[in-house]
Amino acid sequence: MTPVGISDVIADFINELLDEDSTAEVQRSELASRFNCVPSQINYVIATRFSPERGYVVESRRGGGGYIRIRRVQADPALLVMHTVNAIGGAVDSRTAAALLENCVSSGVLEERLAHMMLAGISDQALRPVDPAGRDIVRASVLKQMLLSAV
Repeated sequence: MTPVGISDVIADFINELLDEDSTAEVQRSELASRFNCVPSQINYVIATRFSPERGYVVESRRGGGGYIRIRRVQADPALLVMHTVNAIGGAVDSRTAAALLENCVSSGVLEERLAHMMLAGISDQALRPVDPAGRDIVRASVLKQMLLSAV
């Protein structure tokens, strides 16, 4: 049996809150107390598990009554593709590209087989002839074109 880390427990808790209406509002300090961890652990979970690349919008307000509002993006396929293309920007590393494509698959925009083919086409192995310093720029350009032509 694999040990479950605190980040997984926190992410699962937030996902349970999201199941109701695709929006969760939490207080960083309350979550930290609940899971007996430091507030920066909550920041880490939100930044890595609930990022725009994974289909979430996060708003936060600091201070005594501050909160973090996490909303799962519900969009039609064309809108999600445009959101994804905009999130890619001028360069994208392979891990971020994989997360973006995973979100497209889980949202029903892409079939898993197509996403795997796209990943193969933008992998470091496929881009080996490109200077390592320019791979993320080429990867972003190719991924954008593939996404725009897939929908």
